Amino acid sequence: MVTIALTVAVILGTRPEAIKLAPVYEELRRREDLQPLLMATGQHREMLEQVCQVFEITPDVSLDIMQHDQTLGQIVSRAFSGLEEALQECRPDALLVQGDTATTFSGALAGFFNQICVGHIEAGLRSGDRHSPFPEEVFRRMVGVAADIHLAATHRAKQNLLREGVGAGSIFVTGNTVIDALLTTLERKPTLGGTEFEWLDDLDGRVLLVTAHRRENLGVPLTRICNGISRLVERFEDLHVVFPMHLNPKVRSAVTELLGGHDRVRLCEPADYVTFVGLMNRSDLILTDSGGIQEEAPALGVPVLVARDTTERPEGIDAGVARLVGTDSDAIYEAGAELLSNPSAYARMAGGGSPYGDGHASERICDALEYVLELRDTPPEEFRYEPQK
Repeated sequence: MVTIALTVAVILGTRPEAIKLAPVYEELRRREDLQPLLMATGQHREMLEQVCQVFEITPDVSLDIMQHDQTLGQIVSRAFSGLEEALQECRPDALLVQGDTATTFSGALAGFFNQICVGHIEAGLRSGDRHSPFPEEVFRRMVGVAADIHLAATHRAKQNLLREGVGAGSIFVTGNTVIDALLTTLERKPTLGGTEFEWLDDLDGRVLLVTAHRRENLGVPLTRICNGISRLVERFEDLHVVFPMHLNPKVRSAVTELLGGHDRVRLCEPADYVTFVGLMNRSDLILTDSGGIQEEAPALGVPVLVARDTTERPEGIDAGVARLVGTDSDAIYEAGAELLSNPSAYARMAGGGSPYGDGHASERICDALEYVLELRDTPPEEFRYEPQK
């Protein structure tokens, strides 16, 4: 008997989406009854291409929507128009979107308008503040309204959805696919040799890895973040900072002006994902406003300080593997100084494990798809976090 596979469109546009969707795409390819169709909007064209090369995935549909200095509204408009046309031409049986980007929202809305089953990966994240993170908090809420299948990474995310009236039967707790991608990458045994960071292999000192890119942190907040970093470097003579700068020119100009003169601060280009995993693994401490890094660092046993006023990922805070420090330079300095000078405090944060996933989220997502599409009789088992002892 010949099995006719159902087509599942996988929609992505940014580097984080590509990292988190690559293992899902690979798992879909392994299923006999599901056939993936990869659609890329090109919202972050250069950084997206970089990740696709690392994971050896090639989009079937490429829209290349980016134009210089376009607004959020223009990004959404171009992404929606291109995706709607592609969906009408391909007519997939279902589609998957990830997270809370303009591409995510545009894909979910185009799927809804065309009456295609929409699955939302990383559903249920909520900060409680519509303006933080901006515009992600509103994007993810609106995607939740359009979605048919809610693939929540954690039980807390599931509870957020239930409080909003989402039916329990449409919610599946899967874990986060970023841990799938991370563990797969670690199997490659990434090293810094042969990269611009190979000097870290011979460094007799500690490393603070920093990333900052969020819109709400531009301007004064980013200045305060840099001031906190500068104070830590001045206090700890063995501390070296590695700061891969986002491509946003506003981030680059501010960071270069404030930190470019420090001997032990290395400002650099964004690393490819495999190299960045090696960087995280080499780091002693991470300061970031990234959502994905909040999830990845605990799995590597690296304490993470979250440079945001709110976080939609409180599981790490509750588990004690992350700390919310905001953008106040005093808070950043004090939290960093405690971890760099108090071995007991450091060990407590470093040893808690990841509350976000176990490396099998992609399998659960595909199981959930098969269940909803009536290709299997039983739903997937839910992911549960077991703290390390």
